[in-house]
Amino acid sequence: MTNTANAARVALATCAAFADLDVDDRLLLEPLRALGIEPVPAVWDNAGVDWASFDAVVIRSTWDYAERRDEFLHWVEETSRVTRVLNPISVVAWSSDKHYLNDLSVAGVPVVSTHFVEPGDEHWNFPTGFAEFVVKPAISAGSRDTMRYSHASHSAANAHVRRLLDAQRSVMIQPYLPSVDTVAETALLFFDGEYSHAIRKGPLLQVDVEGEKVEGLFIQEQIDPREPTPAQREVAQAAMAVVPRGPEQLLYARIDLIDDTHGNPVVLELELVEPSVFLVTDPSAATRFAEAIARNL
Repeated sequence: MTNTANAARVALATCAAFADLDVDDRLLLEPLRALGIEPVPAVWDNAGVDWASFDAVVIRSTWDYAERRDEFLHWVEETSRVTRVLNPISVVAWSSDKHYLNDLSVAGVPVVSTHFVEPGDEHWNFPTGFAEFVVKPAISAGSRDTMRYSHASHSAANAHVRRLLDAQRSVMIQPYLPSVDTVAETALLFFDGEYSHAIRKGPLLQVDVEGEKVEGLFIQEQIDPREPTPAQREVAQAAMAVVPRGPEQLLYARIDLIDDTHGNPVVLELELVEPSVFLVTDPSAATRFAEAIARNL
């Protein structure tokens, strides 16, 4: 659609808890205005928002969507009928359920070994050969309902799996790779398919602590700038190539990697719905993101 006003209007979709955007996303405002774009924070589930009045909607801090995924996908689909939504519905629907890890694995992208347990399943196994493992739902955000266990805590881990299954939620069981506590995670950020910057994410989960009971929408993270290795960039690019309709659909992407037991990067998850993009860690990142948005109007 084309707005008749002089300045294009872009909605930065958020949630009620961050109605004025989070601190990081607010760094986008001035670069967008400098490009002649009027940025407007808008709460995704606010029925009073006229989404058709925007030239585009960029999904940002909609961090309450995971427990209401069907409602959220309906909003993305309906909003897409009246304006352009970025990332698009095909990407949001696919990447908001971590069963996509199976698609990556089939395509030959290295991923963290993942065992899915579905509602109705009565038997499951925890990873052997690792001191610890992680249990989490296949649809989640902000590390909510996620916990790290030692093998001495099988009964608690079983209860966690059962609790999620009883709520009709698919469950993921993964080994806890030791590199998380040493090398830590590396997250690579891409805007409009082009590499922008990367960060180091410190470990989040304490073993055998009630980590799934997150106060608020997410666990606070220790974030620092990081230069990715060529191997990490190669894996990230390979992961984006598996996205439905190709990486050209991605206004933004965050690829979270960790090292396996051989020191090789593997995909922990793709963040293509509402990722923090850590603009504060790179002085030019907000400008690159704004320019990517402008190219998509």
